[in-house]
Amino acid sequence: MKTILCCTDGSLYAPSVYDHTIWAARRTNAEVVVLHMLDPQRDVSAVHDFSGNLEPDEGEELMKEMVALEEAKSKVANAKGRMMLKAARQHFEAAGMPDIRAEQRHGTLVETLEKIDGDFVVIGKRGENVDFARLHLGANLERVIRSSHRPVLVASRAFQEIDRWVLAFDGSASAHKAVAFAASQALLREVPCLLLSVGKESAWLEKEIEKAREGLESTGTAVTTRVVPGEPEKVIPDVIEKEKIPLLAMGAYGHSRIRHLIVGSTTTEMVRTCRVPVLLFR
Repeated sequence: MKTILCCTDGSLYAPSVYDHTIWAARRTNAEVVVLHMLDPQRDVSAVHDFSGNLEPDEGEELMKEMVALEEAKSKVANAKGRMMLKAARQHFEAAGMPDIRAEQRHGTLVETLEKIDGDFVVIGKRGENVDFARLHLGANLERVIRSSHRPVLVASRAFQEIDRWVLAFDGSASAHKAVAFAASQALLREVPCLLLSVGKESAWLEKEIEKAREGLESTGTAVTTRVVPGEPEKVIPDVIEKEKIPLLAMGAYGHSRIRHLIVGSTTTEMVRTCRVPVLLFR
């Protein structure tokens, strides 16, 4: 893993995003790129709705004022973004990582992530405009989960040391991708893992669990396996809460949970309700 893309919007989650990025960078010796996006303005001018009621001079004057307003908003957004990146640099420098790259780009986050080089994405669970009381997820986060073919680490509200982790395993391709990542990358190597499957036991699932266990143990990771009956949306958070496990990894796409680019109900619920970072794989 050579490059970590750290996505920031200056929200309350920003310091946690930086701390999770620092953890990942130290584990992997990867370069860090802190990325802030200036999204294009999507507001549509309403001048045409009432232009028939304006005199020519009035319409021209209104257009000039609107252009001036947009220019002022753009300057403020640019200045705010530079302040965010300055704060990010200071956070990383205080942690002993002064050599990060900080970039401010125009466009949408999803489109930019598709174009920029990077192996791993860190993003906050909620953005600056999210309703915290209702536990809504940030719009950028949902779009990134839907489209990213890189592993995505969704930072929780505050970082805590990751000394073990749980892999929600259903035998799907994305779950095996999580196993392959953990076995091949330094990020989770030798960090004890609970391989947790939820539902009914079966010969097929037992075979898939054993394959996953062998893959993880081949790199020196201690693995415990467990199959628990019930619904993933309830069992997984309960296990994490009761056993104080600081990281959840899971495939963003399970069997029949989603189609095409729609986030599955289990994925959405785990990211929304679990109070730990969630590492997602497609």
